Amino acid sequence: MPYRTSSLKRAVLTIALAIFSQFGMPGTSYAKDTLIWLLRDMPPVTIFSGPDQGKGAIDQLLPLLTARMPEYDHLLMHVNRARGMQMLKDENFTCDPMLLWTAERAKSVIFSIPTYAVASNGLIVRRQDLEKFAPFIEGKSVDLAALLASKSVRIGIVAERSYGQVIDPILKSVAQEDLSLHYGNDAIGSLLQMERLGRLEALISYWPEALYQARQQGIVPEDLAFLPVKGTPKYQFTHIACSNTPEGKQAIDVINREMRVLRESKLIDLYAQWLPSPQREEYLQDARAFFQDTGK
Repeated sequence: MPYRTSSLKRAVLTIALAIFSQFGMPGTSYAKDTLIWLLRDMPPVTIFSGPDQGKGAIDQLLPLLTARMPEYDHLLMHVNRARGMQMLKDENFTCDPMLLWTAERAKSVIFSIPTYAVASNGLIVRRQDLEKFAPFIEGKSVDLAALLASKSVRIGIVAERSYGQVIDPILKSVAQEDLSLHYGNDAIGSLLQMERLGRLEALISYWPEALYQARQQGIVPEDLAFLPVKGTPKYQFTHIACSNTPEGKQAIDVINREMRVLRESKLIDLYAQWLPSPQREEYLQDARAFFQDTGK
């Protein structure tokens, strides 16, 4: 009997040690995986400086999302577009909270369910230049392919940015020298200044982004007009994208679970606040059907 009692004690001790090693003994702490969030300065979704710093839609969403992901430590990192994409492709544990899905990107990173809808990109032009675009306007939309083929205007774009599944193929079909590419920081603001100086006649951007940057550049927003591109949907969906690693795949599962709640309860309103009226009211009305249409 003494031997059996001793064996039982040893067995209990072994099990206890195994439990403590897995879940942590009282008073000890174990390092969590650190999820690095890659943020690009893209007002009004993310705002790095100025009076509205930290008030962008994604700026306000991230604290809500990370609070619902306590299994990770979270680190915010400011990057430019090229650096952010490179880090996503490398074997780091990184996520980008606002990326458009493309087939090319999906080869190297993992995408979440659709997180929020944004009004699609279009041409930003000065109202005084609208006559130059009249021959290419059908209804309320501009035929971008025909416009570029005419070589009658100079159009500015942000290098390496995706503008969606309609505009991207059109841009790839023309010679790069026929476009004015901007690689630096504050690209939209710089392109707006180039447009004001007559160095280009249009740029491609989200309308809320262009309006925000126009105000920062001292450009009167009412002097600008937005031309939708023929064939583009009214809205396009952004996603959270993570590195294609075991940690990234696990994080996407958690993100999908939490964003099914946050995208409708919080993010729609956080984005809508930056839209000009009456577009804001129209967006909020359309938002009821956003995620029914995605099927996710």
